[in-house]
Amino acid sequence: MISTNDVKPGMALDLPDGLFQVVEYQHVKPGKGKAFVRMKLKNVRTGAVLDRTFRAGENVPRATIDRRDFQYLYKDDMGLHFMDQETYEQMAVPSETVGAAAQYIVEGATVRIAMFEGTPVDIELPASVELAVTHAEPGVKGDRVSGATKPVTLETGKVIQAPLFVSEGDVVKVDTRTGDYITRVS
Repeated sequence: MISTNDVKPGMALDLPDGLFQVVEYQHVKPGKGKAFVRMKLKNVRTGAVLDRTFRAGENVPRATIDRRDFQYLYKDDMGLHFMDQETYEQMAVPSETVGAAAQYIVEGATVRIAMFEGTPVDIELPASVELAVTHAEPGVKGDRVSGATKPVTLETGKVIQAPLFVSEGDVVKVDTRTGDYITRVS
């Protein structure tokens, strides 16, 4: 248990409605009445964000989230399989837990998995990843308008908008938060 006065953004709380991460925290002391704490909480499993108000000094259960690096091995009907880089144990994570992050993970890539009580709850990706382009329509000669883009397919199957000069076989850097093209690597 932790007092609401000691809570900080980024902490995880194990509330009765689920596992939540503190996004914003505000301690309010009105001129009249007792102080209270207003928090914006994000559900770790569903991603839903909600506002909660607690009395100042109230105890809330703190969750301990273990974050470890895993290597992505392969995908099958059980989910995505990862190997712990310290113990070499393998673990299958359901596709629902991985979610959209699967579009940025290639075999052999290292990802950080957040675990709560031995169960994976979230996949943490780096801010950007480098992926090879497997399909791109050729750019039309003379069609070099500044800022023009075309759809390209990456090795994971994700389709993004990239500049006209990007072609098959190129490696591009993609922002994992927005899914946007950043730059061509090679």
